[in-house]
This record gives sequence, structure tokens and C-alpha cells, in this order.
Amino acid sequence: MEGKEEDVRLGANKFSERQPIGTAAPSQDKDYKEPPPAPLFEPGELRSWSFYRAGIAEFMATFLFLYITILTVMGVVKSKSKCSTVGIQGIAWAFGGMIFALVYCTAGISGGHINPAVTFGLLLARKLSLTRALFYMVMQCLGAICGAGVVKGFQKGIYESNGGGANVVAPGYTKGDGLGAEIIGTFVLVYTVFSATDAKRNARDSHVPILAPLPIGFAVFLVHLATIPITGTGINPARSLGAAIIYDKDHAWDDQWIFWVGPFIGAALAAFYHQIVIRAIPFKSRP
Repeated sequence: MEGKEEDVRLGANKFSERQPIGTAAPSQDKDYKEPPPAPLFEPGELRSWSFYRAGIAEFMATFLFLYITILTVMGVVKSKSKCSTVGIQGIAWAFGGMIFALVYCTAGISGGHINPAVTFGLLLARKLSLTRALFYMVMQCLGAICGAGVVKGFQKGIYESNGGGANVVAPGYTKGDGLGAEIIGTFVLVYTVFSATDAKRNARDSHVPILAPLPIGFAVFLVHLATIPITGTGINPARSLGAAIIYDKDHAWDDQWIFWVGPFIGAALAAFYHQIVIRAIPFKSRP
């Protein structure tokens, strides 16, 4: 018995614990395949039905996104008592929940971008061609305009008297504050998109039953909680443009540049951070 106990003790100490708790088991073999960079221009896409189907999916998703979220905002701001409505938390849930649902529905068709800033970040990371990126952005903006337009069609007077869901920098904050909030908020969103769709992470954590749309939608929810009091939370140029065009008041256009420059800078920083700092893809040796 003493010999067996000694064997057990030696066996227990023979191999040290190297894998941090909570992560998948290590593997010496590369169990994932890094997608090749997308070409800058891909003319063949223009002859493919899947290309146009993806654009239509982006249009419909952004249309539904604006319809539900702007309608929720109108329901909150028109009420005399915020306690009788869903409040700011409800608005944040409407934005985050819709992103979760719509990314889940469209990810297999278009990738579920629903946001020109997300498309821009993925373009910089060579995840899609410039041709497709521009098409997506146009369809996203058109969908946003139509979504906000339908909300205005319900009750035009209430819509126009309550801000139309347009993004503006709130009183007490400078334009620099608004720009900074949009940059950081979009960074959080796009960084989450990169992490949730990372091929290496998906392979390593394949045993964890988490849908990619879930962390993306939750990131949108959290960013809205933080920045609704500052800018109403843009982090999506199509959403900001659609609301501004349908609302069409001067003060909404005064700050419109913030809701394009900020998200695009945030998306670029997120793409740089994930691809170069986290994944170090440009420095990896080629076989």
C-alpha cells in the first residue's frame, strides 16, 4: 500500500497545471483556419444574387432597428412621467435587444452589420471588399431613413415636438465630450464584434454555447446606458442620419458630423487594436 500511495503522489505531481481555469484545453495543433483577406475590389460580386440579397438583408435589418428603437424613444420622451414608461434602461434594452435579434437573423446572410461603423471596421481588417462595404453602407442608411419615416408617419406632431429620436450633444456637454463618447462607445461595440466573431476564439471556445449576437447586443445595451445622457448614443452613423433626415431640424444637423467622425474613428481604433495588438496578424509568419 505504501508503494501505491507513493506512485499516486508522484503521478499527481508529475505534470504541472499550465492551463488557466475556465479556458479550453490547450492544443499544439492549429484547430482553426484564419480566413484569407478579402480583395479590395471584387467585380464578380456584382453579378451574384447573394451580393444583392445581403444588401437587402442589411436594409431590412436597419429599417426594423430604427422602427423599434425610435418608437421606443418616442414613447419615453412624450410621457410626462418617466416612471410610467420603460425609461432610459428600457431604451437601452430596446437598442441592445434589437441588435441581438437582428444580428442573429442576418449573420448568415450579410454578416449582420446593421451599422456603417461596423462595416468600416471590418473593411479595414480586410473581412470584406470595398465594393460590398459601400453597398452595405448605402443600404443601411436607406433602411434607417425608411424606419424613422414610418415612425413619423404614426404621429407626426408628437414625433417633431419630441426630438424625433435625433442624436444631439446634450446641454452641459461640449462637442468634444460628444465626440469622445462616440469614439469610445463605438470602440466597445466594434471590439466586441471582432472578439465575438474571431475564428481562433470560436475554435478554442467551441464547447461554450454562447451565440455571437449575445455579447454584441449586450455591448450596445451597456454603451447606451453610459452615453444616452451625453449624445443620445449614436455609435451608428446610419441610425443618426436616418433620424436627422426625417426630423430635419437645424440643431440635429449641427452635430451630425460627430456621429460620423466619432464612430468611424472608434471603429478604426478597434480594428487596429484587435488585429494588430491582440491577434498580431501582420506579424505572424507565413507558411
